[in-house]
Amino acid sequence: MVSYLVIAMTDRALALEWLSRQRVARLATADKTLAPHVVPVCFILATEGGSVYITIDEKPKDTGRPLKRIRNILENPQVALIADRWDEDWSQLAWVMARGSADILHDGTEHRAAQAALREKYPQYQSMTLACLPVIAIRIERVTWWGRLGG
Repeated sequence: MVSYLVIAMTDRALALEWLSRQRVARLATADKTLAPHVVPVCFILATEGGSVYITIDEKPKDTGRPLKRIRNILENPQVALIADRWDEDWSQLAWVMARGSADILHDGTEHRAAQAALREKYPQYQSMTLACLPVIAIRIERVTWWGRLGG
């Protein structure tokens, strides 16, 4: 029984490590009526693997009200994030999905650290003013994966 738990933890660690190397994922949210909304996002996985961070950035958006993903999280904090690898050679296909509860961070140490890590991963963020923009923090509760995560 103990060896099974060690293997499962190793597999989860492999899935999270693969996820951390991906450049884009899709964030799925749902409003209070459970209507789904999915958008591509840039993200960072915390080094301990317990949270995923996504910042709102300066790209043109309708600024008259909060983004749909933010409104949805405020109504229903359960979210999913999925990254995948497509290849015509189907033996190379893979995906990892992290599910959990999301928080909206507006300031503080965690907010600043998340944005600093995102700037490191994505040079495009280095010239953007992010400090005043919210960060979505997904508290990972479940990780599922499929396919060829190695290589």
